[in-house]
Amino acid sequence: MRCKLCGGLCYESLHRKMKIKINNNLYFNSEGPPLLIAEISANHCGSKKKFLQHILEAKKSGADLVKIQTYEVSDMTINNKFKIESGTWKGLNISSLYKKAQTPFEWHYDAFKLAKKNKICLFSTPFSLRALSFLKKFNPPIYKVASFEITDHNLITEIAKTNKPIIISTGLANIKEIKEAIKIIKKFHNKIILLHCISGYPTSEEDINLNQIKFLKKKLKYNFVGLSDHTKDIKAASLASLFKISAIEKHFIIKKSKKSPDNNFSITPKKFKLLKKNIINYYKIMGKDKLIRPKSEKSSHIFRRSIYSTKFIKKGDLFTKKNIGCYRPNLGISSSYFFKIINKKSPFNIKENTPIKKKIIRLLKI
Repeated sequence: MRCKLCGGLCYESLHRKMKIKINNNLYFNSEGPPLLIAEISANHCGSKKKFLQHILEAKKSGADLVKIQTYEVSDMTINNKFKIESGTWKGLNISSLYKKAQTPFEWHYDAFKLAKKNKICLFSTPFSLRALSFLKKFNPPIYKVASFEITDHNLITEIAKTNKPIIISTGLANIKEIKEAIKIIKKFHNKIILLHCISGYPTSEEDINLNQIKFLKKKLKYNFVGLSDHTKDIKAASLASLFKISAIEKHFIIKKSKKSPDNNFSITPKKFKLLKKNIINYYKIMGKDKLIRPKSEKSSHIFRRSIYSTKFIKKGDLFTKKNIGCYRPNLGISSSYFFKIINKKSPFNIKENTPIKKKIIRLLKI
């Protein structure tokens, strides 16, 4: 049965609660606070020891989830002679880049074992059907589709069949391509988190265009949207938390190293901790989309105006602008009743410069 709210095959309760469950402790919320994802990627620099250290340090630095990448050279290319002509990796042979950046399959066993032992929510991006088949052994709670694979409908279909939540980065993609990917997943479920992403490495602050988050929400009529940030700093990611998003993904590196292909757009533990702090604080500052009067205002009610007599008023005298006025502190009836009691007879004597008692509302039937 199709959902009345989204038109897809999903649970209507998902839309009512506006949450996507990852495990018993973690949920993606449609309007924040965003979960912070640490992307390890190639920052292990070919060292298994560093790879495992990154997973632990990312968690210690405030990551809600830690993401790795599952591929080996054969999963990425068969064109071993192709040279990259521009960008961060200009001049590198494509197969050499992937050989340098790959996370060997054999490392995954210790990675998921480490994550389980330390209660770290670890998941990955499979870059091929072979990688996906391998990842299934570890039963990750969620999968990621990278920007460059958003048009790989075969891979997306097989990932969707796992019925696990799917994060999709939208770098390079137009609206049609994003909709096509979503449509495929919705044949199986509706647990999708879209990440606004600029696939420029690193991304300039001029290109990040955070308003695209609002555009995606409005255009796709879908609220589970976040940010995959490739800028050098944390300003964009911090500001993105003001857009009531579901997730923020940032590349994480323990120590800056030119050996890592991702060094230029990765942040260290110090900045990662600050980003987590900003996310929490910004979310609190933004608050909710409704009128709420906090408890902290209660003591300030005394500074509102109430109606006072400015002259002695006898029982039966009319209230006029000459014998009443609105002043602080708020000890009588609200100043909003001013025009409601004008030209009404006073039901009792009132001394000069005295707040008009609240019982007058009942006596005058107003």
